[in-house]
Amino acid sequence: MKRIISALSAGALLTFGTLTQAEVAVIVNAASSVAPTQSEVANIFLGKDNSFKAVDQASWNPTKSKFYTAVTNKNESQLKSYWSAMVFTGKGQLLPSVADDAAVVARVSSQADAIGYVDKSTVNDKVKVLFVLP
Repeated sequence: MKRIISALSAGALLTFGTLTQAEVAVIVNAASSVAPTQSEVANIFLGKDNSFKAVDQASWNPTKSKFYTAVTNKNESQLKSYWSAMVFTGKGQLLPSVADDAAVVARVSSQADAIGYVDKSTVNDKVKVLFVLP
């Protein structure tokens, strides 16, 4: 009985670990000829570079968390503080946001100068992947 419980627990941990390790793809419109680097993407999503229209996700989810941690080195509270200061001082405005990965893909595929991030599994041929965060 202990072996069965141990085996089930190990299986559950492996499954959970796989679900939480989804890859995040940074995407642009499929017709885009410009490919910003990871540091340029950070500046775009921090409102320091307006060469692309950043499409953010509205809620703080695992994809958003992984993207901001890896690309901007900011967690949720740091990002909220950053944007509060930017808006308060008049140096920036919050990025437009959409509900989920599908909405990001739809917005990026319909705007030539849009950039976003999604779970890699939602990428289609209407967008181009710049890079993937493992």
